[in-house]
Amino acid sequence: MLFAHDAFCKVPQRALALAVFAVGLSLGSTAALAADAATSTYQQERAACLKGQTYEDKATCLKEAGAALNDARRGRLSEGAASYEQNALMRCNALPAADREDCARRVRGEGTVSGSVGTGGIYRETTTVIVGPQPEPAQPMPMQNQRY
Repeated sequence: MLFAHDAFCKVPQRALALAVFAVGLSLGSTAALAADAATSTYQQERAACLKGQTYEDKATCLKEAGAALNDARRGRLSEGAASYEQNALMRCNALPAADREDCARRVRGEGTVSGSVGTGGIYRETTTVIVGPQPEPAQPMPMQNQRY
């Protein structure tokens, strides 16, 4: 015998099962897309290694590319400008408090940049003008009666 509440309970259970299945399918397709992107990136990096278009020797380059692929597949490799900027801003925290804001400004792209990784380093420079206390204006000398 089927009661009204039995039919009512089966609908939410089916909807919940369908929702769980959809979420699982979505996560699976997201993981598949990430794996495809990681494989594509690895293939590009490997090609650059084989053509000698990196600053490393071929063996080291191929080893690093393979390690990056493994890390990407395990979800340990974060990419993107936001991650890079966050890492750079965390490095500013090691500086004295008075220098942190200037460091953060350089990380965000303010100031001038010179050099390159290939030449040994990137030099970022900002200029901060600090106006010191202004001297008191000289007091005018009182006019005295002078005879000419």
